[in-house]
Parts: sequence; structure tokens; C-alpha cells
Amino acid sequence: MAGFLDNFRWPECECFDWGERRNTLASVVAGVLFFTGWWIMIDAAVTYSFTEMHHAFHTCGVFSTVAFFMINAVSNGQVRGDMYGEGCFGRTGARVWLFIGFMMMFGSLIASIWILFGAYVVPKNDVAPGLAVFFQNAFIFFSSGPRPPGWEPLL
Repeated sequence: MAGFLDNFRWPECECFDWGERRNTLASVVAGVLFFTGWWIMIDAAVTYSFTEMHHAFHTCGVFSTVAFFMINAVSNGQVRGDMYGEGCFGRTGARVWLFIGFMMMFGSLIASIWILFGAYVVPKNDVAPGLAVFFQNAFIFFSSGPRPPGWEPLL
């Protein structure tokens, strides 16, 4: 999450060291994004009835959450092959696991866009439930973005 800030020049401040706190800040931002996505969807599920928002539309968020945990279970060292312990499948297994997680994440995001337009925009229904499905998946997608170089999973 904080890797995109590597080339950005921060103003010099003696009171706060960003190098020490970068992983913590990235973890907090990712957690807030994940929480916000689920909060939006829970709010929409409580607000709208079954006729306005079908229960099957929650499937995208569930797959996105599973993909979030799959992506965050693999460390950067396992993907690069820098880890001392190879594990069951080694570097190739970690890469395949990460690839499957990203494919599930992209698939969930695309499915949420399909739900938004197919069930709400084109038939000219109220688009708020469709936007809730989309924003849930978009926030979960952005919460599992690039990780800092020294990142290790908490699992």
C-alpha cells in the first residue's frame, strides 16, 4: 500500500520519522478501506428490501474478501524466493496462490460492475444498491493493493 509513496518527496520533518511507520500506516489505511467497504454493504443490506437488492449480490463481496485474505497471506519474500523455509510448494506455489487471489479479486470487481449496470443502470432502477455492491468491492480491491518492501503477513 505504501510502495507508491517511494518516489514522492516528503517535506523534511524532524518530529516524525516516516521510514519507521510506513508499514503501520499502510496497514491502517488498508484496514480502514476494508472496513469501509463492508460497512457500505451492510448498510445497503439493512436499508433495501429483497426486491430492491437481491441476496445473491453479496457473493461478489464474499469472493473479494476471500481473495483479500489469499493475497495478504503471501509475503513479498515468498514470491521473490528470499525466504529461508521453502514451504510446501516454494516460490512457484506462492506465485500461483497470489495469481489465483488476484484473479478472484479482479473477477469480483468486474462482477460488481456487471451487477451495477445490469441490474440497476440499464433497467433504470434506483442505483444506490448497485453502487453499494460496486464500492464494497472497489474498497476491498484497493485495500489489498501493493505492499511495502519489508511487509510480512500477520497470519
